[in-house]
Amino acid sequence: MAIEPEGTPHERSSLRKLGVVAGGGDLPRRVVDRCRQEGRPVFVFAIEGAATPGAFDDVPHCWIRLGAAAQYLRRAQEEGVQDLVLVGPVKRPSFAALRPDGLALKVLLRIGARALGDDGLLRAVIGVLESEYGWRVVGVESLLTDLSPEPGLLGRCAPDAIAEGDIERARDVLRALAAADVGQAVVVQEGLVLGVEAIEGTDALIERCAALKRDGPGGVLVKCAKPGQEMRADRPTLGPRTVERARDAGLRGVAVESGRTLLVDRARMVEIADAAGLFLVAIPPLEA
Repeated sequence: MAIEPEGTPHERSSLRKLGVVAGGGDLPRRVVDRCRQEGRPVFVFAIEGAATPGAFDDVPHCWIRLGAAAQYLRRAQEEGVQDLVLVGPVKRPSFAALRPDGLALKVLLRIGARALGDDGLLRAVIGVLESEYGWRVVGVESLLTDLSPEPGLLGRCAPDAIAEGDIERARDVLRALAAADVGQAVVVQEGLVLGVEAIEGTDALIERCAALKRDGPGGVLVKCAKPGQEMRADRPTLGPRTVERARDAGLRGVAVESGRTLLVDRARMVEIADAAGLFLVAIPPLEA
């Protein structure tokens, strides 16, 4: 008869050493702090040009170049890493800037056309890490369980009928773009699509749309995951800076996907939105 290990699944998982592949922003550090609170061993792989300098000086870590796959895999094996989490934004480099080593080039050639889109690339890389190297890739939401909002208003302000129509228009656009694996956000004003997120990111999208604003009620930023998206590596994430830029661009509000979007410092986001008279609302997932 098999003997079950002691402890709950969460307790057993927390004992597995976690490798944090850290991009930019505050989330990688928050993951590290949560692991330390729970007594979970952790090692950080800070991505050059993305991770915040000095953020991990007090924990075991190393700096890695994005294209140096062999170095990364060797160090992960030496450190006894069992689980991996990919967290924080990373600007996707050109192939020349990536400078892939032999192992990275081998993986990219195997991935082929799937590398053309962000989700296809991440899904393929995760598949290689799990099937060929035996690591378990986990989503940041399994470590930071309090960041995804429930459906409904998050602040005091609510969208009116025009804004509600813009949200629905944006959802239709995002569904249509999903098959092309392009972007997670769109700005709509009175039914007109002012901009769609591409490689520049959400904050740059907002800035670009500020110059395209028409007279009348301001536009709406809607950010959602693509239907079927690989959520363990590319979960939509917003923070206070996004709300500030929406305010400065003359937008009326921000709609995010409930249960799937991560809100970093939600209280501060709501504070900024309420002070500016912007609505901040969590809407049903695109797949609902």
